[in-house]
Amino acid sequence: MKIHVLEQEQILPLTLAEAWDFFSSPRNLDEITPGDLGMKLLTLSGDKMYEGQIITYRVKVAPLTWVGWVTEIKSVEEGRSFVDEQRFGPYRFWHHRHTFEEIEGGVRMRDLVHYALPFGPFGALAHAVFVGEKLKRIFAFRRQELEKRFGKIGPRT
Repeated sequence: MKIHVLEQEQILPLTLAEAWDFFSSPRNLDEITPGDLGMKLLTLSGDKMYEGQIITYRVKVAPLTWVGWVTEIKSVEEGRSFVDEQRFGPYRFWHHRHTFEEIEGGVRMRDLVHYALPFGPFGALAHAVFVGEKLKRIFAFRRQELEKRFGKIGPRT
C-alpha cells in the first residue's frame, strides 16, 4: 500500500480563538470545499468537534458517482490541533492532522494528510491521473476561500 502525503501551510490574519472557532465546527467544511465535489453533511452530533465524534458525508467521486464518507475525530487539543480519520469512504486510508499556531499578526494553519487509495495498481493509476491533482485542487480552493473570507497577511518588511 502506497501512502501519499499532502502538506499545506497558510497564515491567516486571525486570533487563535477566531481560527479555532471556525475550524472546529464541521459545518464550516462546506464553505471551503469546491461545489463540484458535491460534499454534503449527512449526520453530525454537536456543533463543535470532540474526540470520538462521528461525522458522515456524501461526496461525488466521479460524474454521477456518489459515495458515503464516515470520519471520526480521533484527537482534539483545544485551540491547537485536531485529527480526522476516515472510517469508511473513498480512500483505503485517510489521516488528516490540522494544527494552529499563533504567530505575530495571525495564525499559522497547517494541514498534513496521509492517504492511500484502494484497488492496488488501479488505485495507483487513478492517483497518477486524477486523484493526486484533485486533492491539490481542493486544498488550493480552500486556501483561496479562506483568504476571501479572512484576508491574508502581506509580505513582511
